[in-house]
Amino acid sequence: PHVMMAGEAVDIGPANPSESYLNFDKVVTAAKKTNADAIHPGYGFLSENGDFAQYVQDSDLIFIGPEPSTIKSMGDKSESKQMMSKAGVPTIPGSDGELVGNIDAIARDIGYPLMVKAAAGGGGKGMRVVKYPEELESAIEGAKNEARNSFGNDTLILEKFLDNPRHIEVQILGDKKGNIIHLYERECSIQRRHQKIVEESPSPAITNKLRKEMGDAAVKAAKIAGYSNAGTVEFLYQGGKFYFLEMNTRLQVEHGVTEMVCGIDIVKWQIRIANGETLDLSQKDVKQRGHSIECRIYAEDPSRGFLPTPGVIRKMILPDGPGVRNDVGVSEGQEVSSAYDPLLAKLVVWDSDRNSAIQRMDNALSNFIILGLVTNQPFLRDIMKNKEFNNSSFSTNFID
Repeated sequence: PHVMMAGEAVDIGPANPSESYLNFDKVVTAAKKTNADAIHPGYGFLSENGDFAQYVQDSDLIFIGPEPSTIKSMGDKSESKQMMSKAGVPTIPGSDGELVGNIDAIARDIGYPLMVKAAAGGGGKGMRVVKYPEELESAIEGAKNEARNSFGNDTLILEKFLDNPRHIEVQILGDKKGNIIHLYERECSIQRRHQKIVEESPSPAITNKLRKEMGDAAVKAAKIAGYSNAGTVEFLYQGGKFYFLEMNTRLQVEHGVTEMVCGIDIVKWQIRIANGETLDLSQKDVKQRGHSIECRIYAEDPSRGFLPTPGVIRKMILPDGPGVRNDVGVSEGQEVSSAYDPLLAKLVVWDSDRNSAIQRMDNALSNFIILGLVTNQPFLRDIMKNKEFNNSSFSTNFID
């Protein structure tokens, strides 16, 4: 549908990402061919690649996002963690740099269970939970291989594993003059294999006092990083304490829930900031209103371990009405390929309170019709009806 809506469209190559969406030259050549002034990297592919951002700038185009140096420093989990720790932002106990020396001793000092994590990772790749010392060697080897294949970088770090946390992130927005604000938080604990399925705002897990502390910490983190444009500071929350997890130097998939509760067009501001405009919003201008929930509709089968279900979309009917937003990446007659992420659509709803928003989401899911392939819609409706979800007594272990 995006190709059909575009004023101009350029075929940049075959399905293999290395020959198309991960190819610097093909993306920039397409921009030049259409006389574009700027490139918005979206999410996925090259969106958090500092070298690509630099390549865009060197090609006399505007990169709609943070500076290349910021992307590189915050994209390295080891470097970003050290930066946050020095700034006084709470971090998860663990190794402060690349794993060298006596790794067994480092692991003992941190304490089991622990997490082996790719320093350049994201999307749940290059991560392993280690409960016992005898599992460490194989976990490191597996994480290294996955990280090398996914990111071209097999550097690892070790962290204390929080066994029952909430995943809460804070949206930030900053201009090139040092003005930075936050747009409050999103609750992202409903995940499978470290990938989010349901997001909402506000988080039902935190108090207003904690909400302010997390927002202040996120702004502090962004200022330490010299951040401009839109980004997200992710935290893990457990036992009344929160810890810096990572910073996403791009637009988040789930930015829609923030737009619904704050009434601020994040993408519009990304473009304005990249164009050199001043962020004329102050923190006091940003208010949370009502409650928003997003469900990610995937072409996958929950009954078969969430295996992707490629196929052709024979029929698609979208829900509508007040407080319903559809961000859809497919259309009727389109083939859903196994070459890409199986995300089909983001269904976002808004209502005056959380219970009403849950009911609105359930109704919207029941009216979202896709025929021709299996999706996770029934699974998402089960979540909306789940007692733990409704009572907000869940963690990142809710599914896994």
